[in-house]
Formats: sequence, structure tokens, C-alpha cells
Amino acid sequence: MAKPGHAWSRAAAEQGEAEEDEDPLDAMIARTGCLEQHRQLQECMAERQDWRHCQAQLRAFGACMARRQQRER
Repeated sequence: MAKPGHAWSRAAAEQGEAEEDEDPLDAMIARTGCLEQHRQLQECMAERQDWRHCQAQLRAFGACMARRQQRER
């Protein structure tokens, strides 16, 4: 199964960009330590096509980002 990505990064890849280039948004999220939660949310959204069915993944990603924000304070 193809890795879900962001629409604008897929469009750039289709225009001849190297596919091995990392999505800038994924790189930014990886620096937060929440990349796994983000990928799980992306996979759920790709599979279910409705964010309302991905509430557990959404909460997990939000909680991870909130913990990151608390550590920065």
C-alpha cells in the first residue's frame, strides 16, 4: 500500500520531483516526536475517508503534540 502523503507533496512528485525527497510537513512533524501518531492518523484518513471515524488517532496525535508543547515551556 502506498504511503499516504499530503496532496501538495504528491503533486510536486508528479511534476518530476524525486520521490525519495521527504515531505517537508512530515520532516517538521518528525522533529516533534509525533510522526508515528501522525502516520496512523493519515492511514486512517486514507482508509476511512472520514475524519469522524479516526477520532482515536486524532486524539493520540493531539495528545502527543500537547505533550511536546508542555515540554517546550
